[in-house]
Amino acid sequence: MRFPVLALSGSSRRNPLLAFGFLVFFAIVAYKAASYVIADDMTGLAYVTLAFVGCSFVVAMLSDWRNGLYFFLAWLLFEDLFRKFLGNNMAIYFAKDVLAAVVYLSFFVAYQRKEVTSFRPPFLVPLLLFVWLGVMQVFNPASTTFIYGLLGLKIYFYYIPFLFVGYAFLNSEAELRRFFFVNMVLALIIVSLGIVQSILGHTFLNPAVIAEDIRELSTLYRAAPISGAISYRPTSVFVSTGRFANFLLVIWLLVFGFSGYLLLRHKRGRALAFLVFGLTAAAIALCSSRGIVLWSIGSALVGVVAFVWGAPWRQREVMRVLRNVQRAALGVGLAVVILLATYPEALLSRVAFYTETLTPGSSSSELQHRTWDYPVRNFLAAFSYERWPYGYGIGTLSLGTQYVARIFHAKPPTVGVESGFGVLILEMGVMGLAIWFVMSFAIIVSAWRVVKVLRGSPWFPLAFVIFWYAGLLLFPLTFNGMQPYQDFVLNAYLWLLLGILFRLPSLALSAQYAAASQIPAVSQNSAAYAPRMR
Repeated sequence: MRFPVLALSGSSRRNPLLAFGFLVFFAIVAYKAASYVIADDMTGLAYVTLAFVGCSFVVAMLSDWRNGLYFFLAWLLFEDLFRKFLGNNMAIYFAKDVLAAVVYLSFFVAYQRKEVTSFRPPFLVPLLLFVWLGVMQVFNPASTTFIYGLLGLKIYFYYIPFLFVGYAFLNSEAELRRFFFVNMVLALIIVSLGIVQSILGHTFLNPAVIAEDIRELSTLYRAAPISGAISYRPTSVFVSTGRFANFLLVIWLLVFGFSGYLLLRHKRGRALAFLVFGLTAAAIALCSSRGIVLWSIGSALVGVVAFVWGAPWRQREVMRVLRNVQRAALGVGLAVVILLATYPEALLSRVAFYTETLTPGSSSSELQHRTWDYPVRNFLAAFSYERWPYGYGIGTLSLGTQYVARIFHAKPPTVGVESGFGVLILEMGVMGLAIWFVMSFAIIVSAWRVVKVLRGSPWFPLAFVIFWYAGLLLFPLTFNGMQPYQDFVLNAYLWLLLGILFRLPSLALSAQYAAASQIPAVSQNSAAYAPRMR
């Protein structure tokens, strides 16, 4: 990964005016930083530092959109950390959208120069139909302000172009491994901090005075209904425990799939994948989120069955797949044993909460209520509002409406349900839900076709976990609530990973041709693997 300063210096040698401009900018930043240091204003110094780093990112991203994607992902994951320590500043909240726009611009310039490969998504028509309906709903007369519509467009559609960025990004196996290694390193930091915070409590990794808008999100505790055991819901670098828990599910799936790919294709990186997988398992156990625990366990079980089904049977690699499953189970077991030996109270308080609220025989079990009764009741409640056939306008029930109401003095929405499908009805009418189903089914069917094509190849585990993640997010997670899809971390990864998924077959085909052209070398090296394509 090329360092941004190096990229800037190369451009500066070619353009003296740019070099002079950079020196002037650096002098201004240094002067402002010195004044804040003299005044002992650490908050102002932090803003100047972020501005300087952000400008450096922008320069590097404009020169290379591939590096820009990594910068964007790093900021996307760590933005909340700066936001909660700087008083929930909205300028920081929108910084990721500026960086995304820079990535899009740099990518578009490369596309115009014919330096990148593009494609036509198989689900393009239903996707555009859903976008068209969203744009029309901006002008819904029931919406109290045009700003709600703009908010909805950003939340629902702003990261869709990452579908094309992800497709063009994956041009080699080296880039594939680099992408997942970078994500594993970022996850290693975030997950480790979350584990420490779950043990130490909300005083760690949170400011002494938390902004009112996010105070409750950062200080949530769970109490087991029978034993009374107390457990903190960690946020790690994020402002809310829900975002951290959702991130754990994404990393759980990605590391699971990537470790399967490494086992069949490469030895390098397996130790890192094993470490991140074990730490993620420990963080899931300590996150105090029943939904994430259940979805993680269920996804692992489905993944095991899928990996065995999609294993390269003709190459007799099934035993290697089973060894990967054994290593994953060993990692989970080892993480639980270490937690139990070092911090038994932290682990057992969570176990008490899970067992007392999820065990069907428990007197305080909420399994039926939380998994079916409550979401169904909220979904049906959407039809009790008079405008359910045509909605109240996109964005009126989305994440961030409280900021629109406060900043623009807009009338807050008077409707609401805790169901993602119900939110689609109330925002875009029943047609919105129908088009959502059409679009989601088209995405899942298209993704499954790619999975079947890659069956029997080392890329199958990656393809399956991306397919599974898309299905989870678009259907059951959205059914329970719209927050997961509208979470900018999960949304950006959805479209980016889908683009990577649809590029995998061409990557595998290139590897097959390369292996076929070197058949003698392959026969002499039993560690090499030629993928079987159907």
